[in-house]
Amino acid sequence: MADNDPNLLGSITRSMHSLAQRQQVIARNIANSETAGFKAGETAAPDFSALLAAQGDAITPRVTRPRIAITGGMAALGARQPGNGEIIADPDTSETKPDGNNVVLEEQLLKMSGIQADFAAVTNIYKKQMGFLKTAAARGGF
Repeated sequence: MADNDPNLLGSITRSMHSLAQRQQVIARNIANSETAGFKAGETAAPDFSALLAAQGDAITPRVTRPRIAITGGMAALGARQPGNGEIIADPDTSETKPDGNNVVLEEQLLKMSGIQADFAAVTNIYKKQMGFLKTAAARGGF
C-alpha cells in the first residue's frame, strides 16, 4: 500500500462510530416521543474531507463542512453556537404535536432501519478487507 492510499480500516472505524452515535440519538428520540416539548435530534453528516485531503495532489478536496458563526443579532434571538457539530436539531421533522414534541415514530423507525442497513454494509466491507489481509498473509504477501 502506498503512503498516500486512504486508510480503509480507519475509515471503517470512523463510519461505525458515526453510525453508532446516530443510533443512540435516534433511540433517544424514540424514548422521548411522548415527552412534552422534546425536540428530535440528529447527527451531523460525517466530514470525510480530511480523508480526501490526505491524498495530497492526487485528489483535491472539494467537499467541506460549512463553518457556522453566530452573529450578535442571532445570539440575541436565542441562537447558540453549535458545539462540535455532532448532534444537531433534526431538520427532517414533518409535524409538531400541540405539546411541542416533534418526534414522529414512523420517521425515527425508518431512520433506524437505514442505520441498520448502513451498518451491515460497512460490516461486510470490513469482513472482505479482513479476508483480503488473511489471504495476503497466508501467501506471504507481507
